[in-house]
Amino acid sequence: MKLFRKVSIFLSFSFEMKWLLIEAISFLAFARILKALPFAKVAPSLGIQMEETNYAMNADLKILKQISQAIHIMSAYTFWESQCLVKAIAGMKMLERRKIESTLYLGTAKDEEGKLIAHAWLRSGTYYMSGSEGMERFSVVGKFAKVIQQNKVLGESNG
Repeated sequence: MKLFRKVSIFLSFSFEMKWLLIEAISFLAFARILKALPFAKVAPSLGIQMEETNYAMNADLKILKQISQAIHIMSAYTFWESQCLVKAIAGMKMLERRKIESTLYLGTAKDEEGKLIAHAWLRSGTYYMSGSEGMERFSVVGKFAKVIQQNKVLGESNG
């Protein structure tokens, strides 16, 4: 019965949202594969290291919210881990496809037991696409800017 309910909920979405959900799960899978690789190999594909994109909105807020919603919905249904870094990378790649700038942040903090913890979040303009919950607890240790200039994405890996 649960499967029928989930299918009927999926069918109730607009055609546009269904495609975003399919795209989101595809990019979540891609991002999970990237997360399994050594970070030094993945970092060049994330953008210009230690740079940020502008806080001016360079995209329609509606599409940013739809992409964010699609990522959050589908991350709950993956059979692999789709936490903050996977969601941030997936969101960045979905925005990149649409030639929308974004910045991926990596942060660290200590938990209640004093253990080091990490977090990732994604911002486009002034809108936080993923990971904004609790981000203020973390010190930024890395950031990657996907900059779009004249329909060209800067900060892409050439190899």
